[in-house]
Amino acid sequence: MLSGRLVRLIESNWDAITTAALNQIRSEPRMTHISALPDAELHEWAEHIQQHLSDWLLEGKTRELASHYEALGETRYEEAVPLAETVRALATLKATIFDFVRQRDMGPSTTEVYAEMELHIRLGRYFDFLVCHLVAGYERAMRRAAELNIALEGPASR
Repeated sequence: MLSGRLVRLIESNWDAITTAALNQIRSEPRMTHISALPDAELHEWAEHIQQHLSDWLLEGKTRELASHYEALGETRYEEAVPLAETVRALATLKATIFDFVRQRDMGPSTTEVYAEMELHIRLGRYFDFLVCHLVAGYERAMRRAAELNIALEGPASR
């Protein structure tokens, strides 16, 4: 069973984890579009992910998270942030969380090692879920924009 203590450790240290992840994102030369977003927006994004860990990992609430990340995907498209950067930012946050947990040296007990392994597996699934819904929203916004462009061009240009 997943250790609620590890989830609470992440949720209670979200600010330090967020700061580390945003520093890494801002220093990455291939993330210029997402780095240009306001600090408050990126901070809120990272906070939301970490504050909802127990919803997903411990309680299995998915509907609200799916809707939220599909809307975020649409927003990133409208902000002209490339999809690759958007997904890379999620991967950076996930790696930062993994590093944070690993640095907390949970001790040599078998139970602690198992709890950390299970956290890594479930956190990976959580981020996969977020990526899938983020991409779905991004693609929906892209299709809508393409349909609008076709409609604006009219039948004469086809």
